[in-house]
Amino acid sequence: MFGWINSELGALTRLQESNAQAEAKINVMEFMHTVNPMLTPEGKASFSAYSLSWQAKEVSDVQDGLSYPRGISLYQLALYDTTVKIHRNDGVPWFKITLRQVGYKRVRDNKLPF
Repeated sequence: MFGWINSELGALTRLQESNAQAEAKINVMEFMHTVNPMLTPEGKASFSAYSLSWQAKEVSDVQDGLSYPRGISLYQLALYDTTVKIHRNDGVPWFKITLRQVGYKRVRDNKLPF
Protein backbone atom coordinates (compact mmCIF):
# COMPACT_ATOMS: atom_id res chain seq x y z
CA MET A 1 0.00 0.00 0.00
CA PHE A 2 2.80 2.42 0.91
CA GLY A 3 4.56 1.67 -2.38
CA TRP A 4 1.44 2.57 -4.33
CA ILE A 5 0.96 5.83 -2.35
CA ASN A 6 4.60 6.76 -2.89
CA SER A 7 4.27 6.05 -6.61
CA GLU A 8 1.13 8.20 -6.89
CA LEU A 9 2.75 11.07 -4.96
CA GLY A 10 5.74 10.93 -7.32
CA ALA A 11 3.43 11.02 -10.34
CA LEU A 12 1.53 13.97 -8.85
CA THR A 13 4.77 15.86 -8.25
CA ARG A 14 5.89 15.27 -11.85
CA LEU A 15 2.50 16.42 -13.12
CA GLN A 16 2.63 19.61 -11.05
CA GLU A 17 6.15 20.33 -12.33
CA SER A 18 5.05 19.76 -15.91
CA ASN A 19 2.05 22.09 -15.49
CA ALA A 20 4.18 24.80 -13.87
CA GLN A 21 6.71 24.57 -16.70
CA ALA A 22 4.00 24.74 -19.37
CA GLU A 23 2.47 27.81 -17.73
CA ALA A 24 5.89 29.47 -17.46
CA LYS A 25 6.60 28.76 -21.16
CA ILE A 26 3.35 30.46 -22.17
CA ASN A 27 4.18 33.49 -20.01
CA VAL A 28 7.73 33.68 -21.35
CA MET A 29 6.51 33.48 -24.96
CA GLU A 30 4.01 36.29 -24.35
CA PHE A 31 6.68 38.42 -22.69
CA MET A 32 9.20 37.81 -25.48
CA HIS A 33 6.67 39.09 -28.02
CA THR A 34 7.28 42.52 -26.49
CA VAL A 35 11.08 42.30 -26.89
CA ASN A 36 12.63 43.68 -30.08
CA PRO A 37 15.91 41.74 -30.47
CA MET A 38 17.42 44.36 -32.77
CA LEU A 39 17.09 47.06 -30.10
CA THR A 40 17.50 44.82 -27.02
CA PRO A 41 19.69 41.84 -27.99
CA GLU A 42 20.13 40.80 -24.36
CA GLY A 43 18.38 41.42 -21.11
CA LYS A 44 16.77 40.11 -17.95
CA ALA A 45 13.31 40.14 -16.40
CA SER A 46 11.93 38.88 -13.09
CA PHE A 47 8.52 37.44 -12.35
CA SER A 48 7.03 36.22 -9.08
CA ALA A 49 8.07 32.56 -9.37
CA TYR A 50 11.03 32.75 -11.79
CA SER A 51 13.34 35.04 -13.72
CA LEU A 52 14.57 34.94 -17.27
CA SER A 53 17.49 36.17 -19.31
CA TRP A 54 17.84 36.26 -23.08
CA GLN A 55 20.50 36.65 -25.72
CA ALA A 56 19.68 37.22 -29.38
CA LYS A 57 22.00 36.37 -32.25
CA GLU A 58 21.45 37.75 -35.75
CA VAL A 59 20.90 34.95 -38.30
CA SER A 60 20.14 37.05 -41.40
CA ASP A 61 21.47 40.22 -42.92
CA VAL A 62 19.76 43.48 -42.06
CA GLN A 63 17.43 44.40 -44.92
CA ASP A 64 15.30 47.38 -45.80
CA GLY A 65 11.61 46.62 -45.50
CA LEU A 66 9.27 47.09 -48.43
CA SER A 67 6.47 49.60 -48.44
CA TYR A 68 3.07 49.07 -50.02
CA PRO A 69 2.43 49.50 -52.94
CA ARG A 70 6.11 50.10 -53.80
CA GLY A 71 9.30 51.52 -52.41
CA ILE A 72 11.35 51.16 -49.26
CA SER A 73 9.70 51.25 -45.85
CA LEU A 74 10.74 53.29 -42.86
CA TYR A 75 12.22 50.21 -41.14
CA GLN A 76 15.11 47.79 -41.43
CA LEU A 77 14.52 44.15 -40.49
CA ALA A 78 16.55 41.08 -39.56
CA LEU A 79 15.95 37.58 -38.16
CA TYR A 80 17.31 36.61 -34.75
CA ASP A 81 17.62 33.38 -32.82
CA THR A 82 16.91 34.26 -29.20
CA THR A 83 17.93 31.89 -26.41
CA VAL A 84 15.85 32.39 -23.28
CA LYS A 85 17.03 30.84 -20.00
CA ILE A 86 14.53 30.53 -17.18
CA HIS A 87 15.68 30.24 -13.55
CA ARG A 88 13.68 29.63 -10.43
CA ASN A 89 13.78 32.41 -7.85
CA ASP A 90 16.39 30.46 -5.87
CA GLY A 91 18.73 30.81 -8.88
CA VAL A 92 18.51 27.19 -9.99
CA PRO A 93 18.28 26.82 -13.79
CA TRP A 94 14.84 25.49 -14.77
CA PHE A 95 14.67 25.24 -18.56
CA LYS A 96 15.55 27.14 -21.72
CA ILE A 97 13.87 27.78 -25.05
CA THR A 98 15.05 29.14 -28.40
CA LEU A 99 12.86 31.48 -30.42
CA ARG A 100 13.20 32.88 -33.93
CA GLN A 101 12.22 36.53 -33.84
CA VAL A 102 12.08 39.46 -36.24
CA GLY A 103 14.00 42.52 -35.14
CA TYR A 104 13.19 45.94 -36.54
CA LYS A 105 14.47 49.48 -36.31
CA ARG A 106 13.08 52.72 -37.73
CA VAL A 107 15.76 54.30 -39.92
CA ARG A 108 13.81 56.81 -42.04
CA ASP A 109 11.30 59.58 -41.57
CA ASN A 110 8.03 59.80 -43.43
CA LYS A 111 8.62 63.08 -45.25
CA LEU A 112 6.22 64.32 -47.86
CA PRO A 113 7.79 65.45 -51.16
CA PHE A 114 6.14 68.90 -51.13
